[in-house]
Amino acid sequence: MLSFAIATRNALLVVREGTVEQQLKGLAPISISLDQTDPTRMYIGTRANGLWRSADTAHTWEQVGPGIPHAEITAVAVERAGDSRPGAVYAGTEPSTLSRSEDGGETWHESKSLNDLPSATRWAFPPKPETHHVRWIEVDPNVEGKLYVAIEAGALVRSTDGGDTWQDRVQGGPIDTHTAATHPSASGRLYSAAGDGYFESDDGGESWSRPIDGLQHRYMVGVAIDPGDPETVVVSGAAGPYVAYRPSNAEAYMYRKSKGQPFELAMEGLPDGQGTVASRLATHADEPGVFYAANNHDLFRSDNGGMSWKALEISWPDGAFRYGVYALVAYAE
Repeated sequence: MLSFAIATRNALLVVREGTVEQQLKGLAPISISLDQTDPTRMYIGTRANGLWRSADTAHTWEQVGPGIPHAEITAVAVERAGDSRPGAVYAGTEPSTLSRSEDGGETWHESKSLNDLPSATRWAFPPKPETHHVRWIEVDPNVEGKLYVAIEAGALVRSTDGGDTWQDRVQGGPIDTHTAATHPSASGRLYSAAGDGYFESDDGGESWSRPIDGLQHRYMVGVAIDPGDPETVVVSGAAGPYVAYRPSNAEAYMYRKSKGQPFELAMEGLPDGQGTVASRLATHADEPGVFYAANNHDLFRSDNGGMSWKALEISWPDGAFRYGVYALVAYAE
């Protein structure tokens, strides 16, 4: 049985065999990444409380990250170790910076060139336009040193050398990516769930298409790909940002698509969209056809490619999802 880590405003919820532990209480976890080479390691980014690391599969934690220039760690990702370099850890912040560690988080090097991109003068987060942040970091599983970094809001940018140099947003590409995804069986394929819609690229972000047929709600938040089929995609979305995140006025929906087919609503077994925040999604490589979704009601599982869902039998602490969910990962212990 898989375990889960769910970032919420009050704590990191760690689920093992149906039992829930509240960890990092009061630190406001907002981003999660597993180490792709050493699955006992997990990294948690927090809102203004820095970066935290576990080396024992989310049992104990220590703060790491001296050298990361800001304490708000809005995104974190770990690449699998390659033939010529260790698996790097990447941390993105608000304001937008990207730092890399090649020793498991002990020391960090900031990518100074990120903010030299031409689009940087237009980056702005609408609720507080004086700043912006790294919303997502996606490491390419097929190309060593290649990564995609989403700035909220303004650009999805690329690097082929671990963040030393950058390629800016291309015309027609997403402006406001919230979640990006890649697939080990589809080299060059990149998926983007963005505030300006759903996007796909088949050439590593050089060009983009917008396969949005069937999407009635086009402010996209989450995206996940079937581990066994890069053509099966599940996304969460809403009509706009003001109904995507806050449980008090939320209205969000789930969609799925398969090869050659448009998106279709995929709400069977999920709570009604009214009163539901946009779900955060996860998969696990050992479970083809299986998706997980966490929202302000529960943690759900689909074993048929996202067509239908069922809540896992878990007893949650009171108020666990009162403010919604920021991130979700599934992992094997």
